[in-house]
Amino acid sequence: MSDIGFFARRYGPPPHEDRPATVLVHGLGLSGRYFVPLARRLAANGATVVVPDLPGNARSRAAARRAPDVEQLADALAGLHRRLSLGPSLIVANSVGCQVVAALAARHPHLVSRLVLVGPALEPRVSGWRQFGRLVADAPKEPLGLLWLAAFDYLVTGPLRCAASFHRSLRDAGESFEVNLSQVRAPTLVVRGAGDTIASGTWTRRVAGLVADGRAEDIPGAAHAAHYSAPDAMATLIEKFTAGETG
Repeated sequence: MSDIGFFARRYGPPPHEDRPATVLVHGLGLSGRYFVPLARRLAANGATVVVPDLPGNARSRAAARRAPDVEQLADALAGLHRRLSLGPSLIVANSVGCQVVAALAARHPHLVSRLVLVGPALEPRVSGWRQFGRLVADAPKEPLGLLWLAAFDYLVTGPLRCAASFHRSLRDAGESFEVNLSQVRAPTLVVRGAGDTIASGTWTRRVAGLVADGRAEDIPGAAHAAHYSAPDAMATLIEKFTAGETG
C-alpha cells in the first residue's frame, strides 16, 4: 500500500464505516509477518484486518531515514487511519508495539475503539541489560518458525537501527509509557502468555490497572508472542472482548 507511505497487508473485506477495522502492530525491529496467523483467523470471521510494517522496520525500512521514536510511530499509525479511512479501530499490539499504541490512544483517542496489549514491553524502571536478558530467556519458549522469522526481520531492519530503536523505546518506557496508559479511555484487554519472561505478570496487571477500563488475561502454553503460538486462543479472546463478553 504505497499510498500510506509504508508497507501494510490487508485481510478480509474492505474497510466500512459501520464495521471497525482491526490493526495489528508489531514489536521492535520486526515486521507484521508474525501477526499473519492471527490476521487470517480474524479475517475468516469477517473482520477487516490491516497489518503494517511500521516506518523504519522490515519492508518499510526506507520509509524513515533513521529509527523513529515512539511518538513518531504513533503519528504514522494515525496517518494510516486517515489515508485508509479506517475510523475508530480495534488496535492489537505486541511487545514494544504496545508503547506505540498507548501513545496513539493518548495522542489520537478518536482513532481507537478498543485496545489489546499482548505482552506489553518495555517495563519501566527495568534496565536495558535486564530487558535484553528477558528476551534471551524467552527465545527457547517460542516456536522455531518465529525465531527464524524474527532473525530475518532483524537483519532486514538492521542491527544498528534495532539498537537505536531499543534505546528510544527504553527512554519512552521510563518517561512516557505509564503516562500514556493512564490517558487511555478505550476498553483495554491485556494479554500475557503464561510463560512470558519479558512482560511479567505483575507488570501486565499493573498495565490493566493504569488504563481507565482494563482487564488482564493469560494464555496457557504461550510465551511473549502469544498471538503467533496460540492464534486461535488469541482470536477467541479478541472476539469475546470485542463483543463485550468477560471471562
